[in-house]
Amino acid sequence: MTVQTEWPTERLEDLLLSRRDLTYGIVQPGNATNDGVPIVRVRDVRNGVVSTIDPLRVAPSVEAAYERSRLVGGELLVTLVGTVGETAVAGSELAGWNVARAVAVARVRPDVGAQWVAWAMKLSASTGLIAERVNTTVQTTLNLADLRDVPVPLPPAAHRAGIARVLGALDDKIASNGRLLELIPDLIRARVSAALDEDRRSVPVARLAQFVNGGAYTKGATGSGRMVIRIADLNSGPGSSTVYNDIEVPDEKTARAGDILMSWSGSLGVYRWVLDEAIINQHIFKVVPKGFPAWLVFDRLDAVIHIFQSVAKDKATTMGHIQRGHLETTEVEIPSVEAVEQLDKSLRPLWDRLLVAEQETLRLTRLRDTLLPALLSGLVQVPYASQAAEEAIA
Repeated sequence: MTVQTEWPTERLEDLLLSRRDLTYGIVQPGNATNDGVPIVRVRDVRNGVVSTIDPLRVAPSVEAAYERSRLVGGELLVTLVGTVGETAVAGSELAGWNVARAVAVARVRPDVGAQWVAWAMKLSASTGLIAERVNTTVQTTLNLADLRDVPVPLPPAAHRAGIARVLGALDDKIASNGRLLELIPDLIRARVSAALDEDRRSVPVARLAQFVNGGAYTKGATGSGRMVIRIADLNSGPGSSTVYNDIEVPDEKTARAGDILMSWSGSLGVYRWVLDEAIINQHIFKVVPKGFPAWLVFDRLDAVIHIFQSVAKDKATTMGHIQRGHLETTEVEIPSVEAVEQLDKSLRPLWDRLLVAEQETLRLTRLRDTLLPALLSGLVQVPYASQAAEEAIA
């Protein structure tokens, strides 16, 4: 396994505290336990950050057998199955947690640092080196043996420090936005719940908004023009299989930044669209609020989506789904009219800030992912990259 770089490289294994300091986690977590030990799963590792919202918790007796993968903070985490090669450095808040079988734990020498290796992993992913080694027979999988062979560029320490300052500044801002993306929905839910304790009413979900189904726009797609949003794109973002089409569609089947979307077939979920104007494919509702603020519609849909997921699961034959009738028969609790008006004064700005943070994160992530291979390969000098990062953050 090679990598294009002007700097010398070393294998990941040679940068570990010891050969034993690369392992995977709990093979069979068993049933979730409310008071158990939280573990990091593949789904929790995204964009260099570990989500601590609603973790899977395993029985302490199960976790006790996996002391080698127990976290203290500072470890490099690498996803091994499904979404392969996502990385994050465990923060101090993860001390005492463990990880699932599909996540590797690497303890890197402090003179190199886990964050530097995380960036090297992104370089390997961007150059296709990770893809060369994965096993796709059943499910995309990266073995520990191949992970040990990942090449890590090692510029001189002073140069490495300069690169770390540039990439670290971008990562810090991305992480800060990530915390907002977790905290604001939680705050909205808490404020709504408090208002419900004072006064509440029940309304059918269909009363909250107009639910407009997308169209069959992938067939005969031209490959150019606007993105056609499929359920896979909602869950994973645009990728190599994303469809583009230059056809004209009605406004109600067009998604713009800030719009609420809901998938009603297969993988049911509620989403906030943050990318450029796009075309909504079938099996996805565009949710247009009717007399209610968008933040409330999103929160209330999110509060009952588990009901729709259960309905779809129970009636699944080839692909579970719900029908429009379920929007009429499923009720959701909302605060009084007066309470919603009062809440809107403080929650609408937070909802708007959420979109700004999401779009900023996308922009900063693209910049980081552009600068990273150029810096680690030695093709771009630190001063130029530093200026670009400062301007983007400002």
